[in-house]
Amino acid sequence: MTELSEGVGTMVDMQRSSLASALAVVLVGTAVTACTPATAARTDVAWSSTSVPASTHVERAPSSNAPTSSVASTPAASDALAALAALPVKGRAPKTGYNRAMFGQSWSDDVTVDGGHNGCDTRNDILKRDLTDVTFKPRTRDCVILTGTLKDAYTGTTIDFVRGQNTSSKVQIDHVVALADAWQKGAQQLTSEERTDLANDPLNLQAVDGPTNQRKSASDAASWLPPNKKYRCTYVTRQIEVKARYHLWVTAAEKDAMTRILEKC
Repeated sequence: MTELSEGVGTMVDMQRSSLASALAVVLVGTAVTACTPATAARTDVAWSSTSVPASTHVERAPSSNAPTSSVASTPAASDALAALAALPVKGRAPKTGYNRAMFGQSWSDDVTVDGGHNGCDTRNDILKRDLTDVTFKPRTRDCVILTGTLKDAYTGTTIDFVRGQNTSSKVQIDHVVALADAWQKGAQQLTSEERTDLANDPLNLQAVDGPTNQRKSASDAASWLPPNKKYRCTYVTRQIEVKARYHLWVTAAEKDAMTRILEKC
C-alpha cells in the first residue's frame, strides 16, 4: 500500500529467463518527466498548507528527453497464468522485523529502476505519469505537481488533485504489491538496494483514490481486489509481474484468487 498506511534476491539465470519470457512488462501510464530537485521533501502528503495562487499554476510540456515507462497493454491472460504457475507457492512468513525503513527512504530517487536518478522523487514521477492536465510548481524543473486530474483505475472515477496539506491525500500512490506483503513473501531475503528498487519501481506503483488505497492496506489478491472489476485483470497481472521480477512467492489462497480472475479475462 502507500507510504501513508504501511508497503531481487539471487536466482539462476534459467529461472530469470523463464519468468521474463512468460510475461512482458506491464506498466500503466505514459512518460515520466524529470521532476523535483534533490532537496525536495520525500514524503507522501506532508505538503505545504499554503494555498497555491492561480498565477503559479504553470503548465509545461513534458521534456523531450524525459525517461519513459515502457508499457501499455496487458499481456494475454494465458501468459499471466503461465507466469503465475512459475511462481513459488509457500506460506506467509512471519512479519517479524518489518518496518517501512527496510525498503529505503520514502520515494527515493537513488534507485536503478525506471525514473531513478532523474532528479525527481518517485511520488512526483508517478503523479506525472498517471495524472492529466498537470500543472507544476515554478522553479522545480517541472517536477512538483500542483494540480492534475486522475482517472482512477481502482474505482473508475475521476478525481481532481490539488497539492496541499489537507488535499494531497485524496490521491495516494499505491504499492500494487504492498511492501508488508512483499516482506512476508520473500523480500526479507533481498538486499536493501533491491528492496528500495521494489518500493520505487513504477511497475509496482499506481496513483489511486486515497480512501480506496487505505482500505486495501497490505492485502494481497486473496483478500482485496479493486472495486472497478474492469481493472482486475491488469491489477492481478501487474502483481504477478512484480513478484516474478523480485523473486517473491504467492500463497495458495493468493494463487487461487489470481487464477480465478485471469480465467475470466
